Amino acid sequence: MTTPSLSGSPLGLVVSSQAPPERIPQIAAAVERLDFGELWLPEDYFFGGGVASAMAALAATERIPVGIGVVSAVARHPALLAMELATIERLHPGRIRPGIGLGVPHWIGQMGLTPPSSLATLRETLIGVRALLRGETVTAEGRVFTFDEVKLTHPVEEVPPLYMGVLGPKMLQLAGEVADGTVVSVLAGAAYLRWLRERVAEGQARAGREGEHHRVATFALYGVDADSRRAKQALREVAAFYLAAVPKSALTDVYGVGEELTDMVQRGGADAAALIAREMPEQWVEDLVIAGDPDECAAKIQALLDAGSDSVLLFPTDHEQTEAVAQLTAREVLPQLRQTAASA
Repeated sequence: MTTPSLSGSPLGLVVSSQAPPERIPQIAAAVERLDFGELWLPEDYFFGGGVASAMAALAATERIPVGIGVVSAVARHPALLAMELATIERLHPGRIRPGIGLGVPHWIGQMGLTPPSSLATLRETLIGVRALLRGETVTAEGRVFTFDEVKLTHPVEEVPPLYMGVLGPKMLQLAGEVADGTVVSVLAGAAYLRWLRERVAEGQARAGREGEHHRVATFALYGVDADSRRAKQALREVAAFYLAAVPKSALTDVYGVGEELTDMVQRGGADAAALIAREMPEQWVEDLVIAGDPDECAAKIQALLDAGSDSVLLFPTDHEQTEAVAQLTAREVLPQLRQTAASA
């Protein structure tokens, strides 16, 4: 069956960091062939490198934008990150979407890279990377990074949109100040997206950027199956794993479950994820992941778009089924989104 064109589609796909690097070109080509709007690759330490993975995906495709979600601002000096991004942009103009964050605290701690100030780290990184990509000479003594007459030999004609991968209110305000978009973590519901938009707007106002469109790309744990119950059950343990890892955050607080999750983690100890999987209400699965039959999945995707997301990035957790899930989605979910968009 031929899938109708989805040029500009608000639906993208995330390749799991569990996928072996040699499979990335094949998956990327399939996602583009099915006319998804975007492809995103994580940089989860210590799996596969996000920059190298993005290059593999770009080389295997012709037009689809490829995002990195996200590189840690402390794993590379901003000058090195700018150099890598400039190289990618020049080789594949207009197709790279860099997402920059801090990274999982435990992984960053393993490398001895915990920064003295999270806000300063991201502010200095975003400002420095953008200036270098523009071809400017940067000299600055920041709280975290130093630049001494740094200038790229090969800057870019057009700076790609720089995203921040962040959660909390101060970080989202900073994203509104200095970034072009925000990459949103998995388990973000509609209420969180509306709250996020408010925080980003506050930052934009502070920086005099009112009226500029700040793009929001939302990762979403995803399972689609003709058997709705089976799809939801398959994601229950995965969602519990993520909730156990960060039980108390802006995301869970906005949803109103932060305190309850903290209690579960304390009671569960080393088996907290298993306890959460057993005890979490069914409504959590309904609200925090996209799982169910094709009709349910289309409705949940549309709800995230209506709440303020510019694109929803589907994250199939079983990397061996990525292409099969993409095909089913292109066949039975995307047409419903097209119909809704046409009606609007």
